[in-house]
Amino acid sequence: MPKKPLETVQEKIFYSYANLAMAHSAVEKGHANYGTFNYVIRAKLFKGLMTGSMNMRSIFDDEKIKLQSGQVCNYCGSNERLALDHIFPQKYGGLDDAENLIFACKSCNSSKGKKDLMEWMAYRGTFLPLMIIRRYLKLTFQYCKKHDLLDRKIEELSSMELPFKVDLLPTSFPKPDVLVLVVSAKEKPDQS
Repeated sequence: MPKKPLETVQEKIFYSYANLAMAHSAVEKGHANYGTFNYVIRAKLFKGLMTGSMNMRSIFDDEKIKLQSGQVCNYCGSNERLALDHIFPQKYGGLDDAENLIFACKSCNSSKGKKDLMEWMAYRGTFLPLMIIRRYLKLTFQYCKKHDLLDRKIEELSSMELPFKVDLLPTSFPKPDVLVLVVSAKEKPDQS
């Protein structure tokens, strides 16, 4: 955790995003554990985001990854019985925008239902691919910025009906050797 407790929504989003960058760097390099280099990435990014000298990357990068992944479930890698899933559930104001839609197999889509993505991740007991969490954090930031919620206290948002649950934003990540950046398409069983 940072030296002082996280109080505002912006601090929580930025700290979660900085931890995501730390995890991403470790996974990308194939590390089994986090090292000094990864912690420096987290510290510099968090400080840069808070001072305004750095910004979250645009969702355009995530859209490129989505297109390159092809038509596979972004949660499990299945390419069978695909549907479009709303990252922010429509029930809570999630839009039918491309930024909020990803492919999900019927099984994952049904399991997630109308749950918040981070709530579903906790329910499953496994971390989602980091690129999905990154997209979720960017959507959360955009929503909060648009609705003037960034400077609000974290606990203020807990009682509000929003398309995300700010108290569930991950501020710590498992060891990098159990995380994935994106899911790979599952191989179909040989039918011969």
